[in-house]
Amino acid sequence: MPLRLYDSATRQIRDFDPIRPGKVGIYHCGLTVQGPPHIGHIRKEVVFDVLSRWMEHDGYDVTVVANITDIDDKVLAKSVEAGQEWWALAYANERALHQAYDALGCRPPTYEPRATGHITEMIEMIEALIAAGHAYPAADGSGDVYFDVRSWPAYGELSGQRIDDMEAAADADPRGKRDPRDFALWKGSKAGEPKTASWATPWGRGRPGWHLECSAMAGKYLGDEFDIHGGGLDLRFPHHENELAQSRAAGRPFARIWMHNAMLNLTGEKMSKSVGNALLVSEVVKRVPPAALRYYLVAPHYRSIVEFSEGALAEAATAYARIEGFITRAAERVGADSGAPVVCADFAAAMDDDLGTPAALASVHEIVRSGNAALASGDDVQVRGALGSVRAMLAILGLDPLAEPWASRGVSAASSGVVDTLVEALLEQRAAARARKDFASSDAIRDQLAAAGVVVEDTAEGSRWVVRA
Repeated sequence: MPLRLYDSATRQIRDFDPIRPGKVGIYHCGLTVQGPPHIGHIRKEVVFDVLSRWMEHDGYDVTVVANITDIDDKVLAKSVEAGQEWWALAYANERALHQAYDALGCRPPTYEPRATGHITEMIEMIEALIAAGHAYPAADGSGDVYFDVRSWPAYGELSGQRIDDMEAAADADPRGKRDPRDFALWKGSKAGEPKTASWATPWGRGRPGWHLECSAMAGKYLGDEFDIHGGGLDLRFPHHENELAQSRAAGRPFARIWMHNAMLNLTGEKMSKSVGNALLVSEVVKRVPPAALRYYLVAPHYRSIVEFSEGALAEAATAYARIEGFITRAAERVGADSGAPVVCADFAAAMDDDLGTPAALASVHEIVRSGNAALASGDDVQVRGALGSVRAMLAILGLDPLAEPWASRGVSAASSGVVDTLVEALLEQRAAARARKDFASSDAIRDQLAAAGVVVEDTAEGSRWVVRA
């Protein structure tokens, strides 16, 4: 079965047919770095990380481009609030994004261009649009340049809207516009803005509009036409609609498939910095293991809305712990690398069906159940088969606890012997307490270990432990 993906532009699931055989180009809109990333942002990163892993499993050579919007109205406003240079704020939050990538096991993009590094490409694109009659400098002398939406009859094709039904674009002063819905390609420098936040152009000093940035960078790294453009569903309009219009008006076919992941909500409201309800990645991973947070974000279908709750997060952590527990026991029994890395047919069918991670994870849990039964019965042949298969599928989802980055995040080799001795001493005390039926002391020791990141599991063979900090 070929890979099939839902195309937000046509609202249909389509067979994936790359432009160049064996090669895939993916562009997804990165963070506007006015603040550190919350788990709503990182959901998109996880989705496209899983997509690229699955495509690589299928034999594709995948190029992923995710931009950094480091100059924007919001960046400038937040820098004033923080009392620091805009570029310093942007860089600090870019580093926070990279830390979140790393925390959740997301591989970095192939290329991660900054908007401020591609001003030349943006100016060239504006000049092409003006020459083609699709853009114009504002007549009020502001230095603004606008895309003329009325000049492009297909405007609205991505979001399925008619121009007359749209609200006015709110990205610049409307006085210089021919139509209220015309959007800014370039924004003239304003009084009070730092000179470092503007660049010289034929229309005066200024800075790029948000929509223009992505079109210019996608074109530079992936060419005039590429396979997949992605991002959160909230970007479909106006951001992606405007990207599509300006790119095609400039003579670029642009993206073949548009993929949008649904939002992660908190009590029914989209998670965003503007409403102050963001859950920062750096904070959530203090409450659950980072791999468990990744599991939580992988488990729902990417096009389904996720209503965040601490209870659901805890359930995801428990579900991942069951998988991790089987892998730990099986690896101790038969060796971590034993068993063929076979991806089961149900898993492959689910992933080929528009990246169906819920059904894919269901097949993982089914094999874990059979593997646990084999462990109990002593059937090492079946244990090996289950272990190899489960690890192969988890690798595609970025969740194999015995692979990087998770494998190296336990106790360092230099201190592991000391930790082993201390933990085993406490477990001996706990066993003695249980033997004399002093369960209060036993539970206290277990809670003390848990607070230090050491999770204890009682089995028929005795207590086992693992560092999950």
